[in-house]
Amino acid sequence: MKKLSFFFLLVVLFSSCSTIKYVKENELLLAKNTVYIDSVKNSSENISELLLQRPNAKALGMPLSLHFYNLGNPEAPKTPSEWAKKNPKTYNFYKNIFSEKQSIAVAKTFIGFNNWFLTSGQAPIIIDDKKTNRTVDNLKAYFQTEGYFRAKVSSKKDTIGKRKGEISYHITKGNPSYLDTIKTFITSPVLDSLYQLTKNKSYLKSGDHYKNDNFIKEANRLVKLFRNKGIYQFNENYISFENDTLKNYEKTDVDINISDKTVPFQIQKLKKVNVFTDYTYSTRNSKHKDTTSYEGINFYALRKLKYNPKYLSQSIFIKPNTVYSDSLRNLTRTHLRGLKNFKATSIRYNELSENELEANVYLTPIEKYTLGFETELSRSNIRNFDVSLKFSLTNRNTFKGAELFKLSTFGSYFNSNNGPGWEIGSDISLEVPRFMAPFGLNKLVPKRMFPRTKFYSGIGIQKNIGLDKQNISVGIDYKWDYDKKKSIQLELLNTQYIRNLNVDNYFSIYNSEYRKLAEVAEIYDPSYTFPDNTPSSSNEIISFVSNVLTDTDFAASNPNEFQNVLNLANRYNIVTSDFLIPEIAYGYTYNNQESIKDASFSFFKIRIANSGNIMGLLSKKTNNSGQKTVFKIPIAQYFKTDIEYKKYWDLGDNNVLAHRTFLGAIFTYDNSGVPFSRSYFAGGSNDIRAWRTYDLGPGTRAPVLEYNIGSLKFLTSFEYRFDVFGSLKSALFVDAGNIWDITNTEFVDDPAKFNGFKSLKDIAVGAGFGLRYDFKFLIARLDLGFKAHEPYLTNNKWFQNFNFSNSVLNIGINYPF
Repeated sequence: MKKLSFFFLLVVLFSSCSTIKYVKENELLLAKNTVYIDSVKNSSENISELLLQRPNAKALGMPLSLHFYNLGNPEAPKTPSEWAKKNPKTYNFYKNIFSEKQSIAVAKTFIGFNNWFLTSGQAPIIIDDKKTNRTVDNLKAYFQTEGYFRAKVSSKKDTIGKRKGEISYHITKGNPSYLDTIKTFITSPVLDSLYQLTKNKSYLKSGDHYKNDNFIKEANRLVKLFRNKGIYQFNENYISFENDTLKNYEKTDVDINISDKTVPFQIQKLKKVNVFTDYTYSTRNSKHKDTTSYEGINFYALRKLKYNPKYLSQSIFIKPNTVYSDSLRNLTRTHLRGLKNFKATSIRYNELSENELEANVYLTPIEKYTLGFETELSRSNIRNFDVSLKFSLTNRNTFKGAELFKLSTFGSYFNSNNGPGWEIGSDISLEVPRFMAPFGLNKLVPKRMFPRTKFYSGIGIQKNIGLDKQNISVGIDYKWDYDKKKSIQLELLNTQYIRNLNVDNYFSIYNSEYRKLAEVAEIYDPSYTFPDNTPSSSNEIISFVSNVLTDTDFAASNPNEFQNVLNLANRYNIVTSDFLIPEIAYGYTYNNQESIKDASFSFFKIRIANSGNIMGLLSKKTNNSGQKTVFKIPIAQYFKTDIEYKKYWDLGDNNVLAHRTFLGAIFTYDNSGVPFSRSYFAGGSNDIRAWRTYDLGPGTRAPVLEYNIGSLKFLTSFEYRFDVFGSLKSALFVDAGNIWDITNTEFVDDPAKFNGFKSLKDIAVGAGFGLRYDFKFLIARLDLGFKAHEPYLTNNKWFQNFNFSNSVLNIGINYPF
């Protein structure tokens, strides 16, 4: 009933808002554009972009931004005096009761609200005949650039309702033109010789369909060719194309003209390369007191040279006695910016002679030391009150090789249902902009791929958080960019040591497991008084678990209760175990997003990891569970693979359809368990949003425990994102997935296990909607998820709890994926 009331309210709200509220009697609101090409309807994006007038942006089939605009009044008063004339009673009421100053403030408030509606919304798009005629010209010009020189374009305006209209554009392309004879006229012998070497790569070839875009591509190719071969002064102004269609418009003769300079072009080489390591505009004319040279590159500093030339030169790909190249210039600029040591980089050239250049690289360093201080006040379903502090220090150019050293310390204090608690920790890292590896392995990756090495270590200590965990991590991380779209990461050493200091607190934290054991105890021995749920009773509770697991008669007579105890024992062992996790991992990422504004792109990432393989071979000791140990600490031994794919479609008018699929699996060996920190979970603001974090799964097991984990995970999501008005955005989403157990351990019950394709029916489905506000630097997000398919229900699993009372509100920062 609540759902029906909500949607009924939406229908009433939008149906009561007229789209033609501010459309005058002699005007038509543009409701539709239709383009016909040779009598066939066409809706391609490249054609739609040529239309100077398009209907108001729609989301879910409704012009939401227009409706919001119509909440305001474009003819409303713009000043307090105008507002007073139109609303004399209200103005005088505040004036008489309070003061005229108060009346002016009230007037400004109403004016401000009205302006907010108008500026945040979108004004109605009124059909303009002049823009229609210009659109006709645009379409005709476009098809001429596509080789349809006799294309005919016309338009027709029709009224389709009260003060609403549509425009149809009718295009008859005619016969296309094809390239016929192609001739080149190159007056420079140097340019001609370079052209002849690559003419087979030309975008202009006889017999090809005439397309203006190919002429642009060919011009760009020639500019890139000549400038990368040392012709520094060459640009597109020296190129011209003459097209002749007088004989037959269906055949185009092309003359490619490349002119020479007054002083003929010559291949220019770099004679000098100068690097100014502490350049500022105010000191540009000051004398440099420290200079040195490395591999022919001159380095300058006003006082003392702070960067080691040997390492800084690895980011400089323009070298003395080499031919000038645009590509190497751009590569140098990209690498220098990637060092994160300079706030400004500039590369300028001086001509020393007809065939010699001097390159000057100007670098403006960022401050060597940066201090950061952050504080946060928060509240969650676990922590009633939480205040945290973080202090960080960044040291750039630590060892004069553009390294980045970071040290951060953090601490938090909170109050929860279990009482007060705290957490402190520290992280330290050193990022080196090159490979640091023995035996010459650093030469395996070219410097143009911008290899980086990161050393890091961290420690964290918790009190009254879970089992009071201590966490120590050490790692070495290698990264490099294969090209603009592909990057590779090699985690050669990613070691983590996890130690639980307060195991006796287990049942106080996981109350649901204590309650389940208490229920089993009543069946197992009605005369037995089950211990209270206090840390001091932990050993007695575990002793009861051991008694149940060794009782074959109880297992036979009460298989369900026995299996529940098995599950609890398995979880207890996983959560309370100390682990040494020596992981080695390889990651590959593909991302073809051109820029942050690109809304149509794909993303793919795969990570393959192994833990404990080498250390397990070296270790000869095991514990009572048959697990390999080092210093009596169990070694986590597993293979883990994570695969993630994301795809985004730009639907126009800032509407985007986003998709994500994730598949992850952990395979253990040598009797090893899966560390809790490496297990998969489902639910949460970036996952299946109709369930809270850790609430869902594994398999068809009902969500009665605080933390549910698995060793296999599948997740897929679709999200339709659209603008509402101004900076307010919204989304509709569907999430599906679950976690399962594939360890095949005897402790796991059948509902949690993955059983091939038939387990696909265990996938949970959630749907919902969200509101997002774009602050430019981040996006605040509220998502409300509804349970559509619940695999753990016994009867009908669909839409049984699809209502507000069972929904989950998620608060997040930025998009979920």
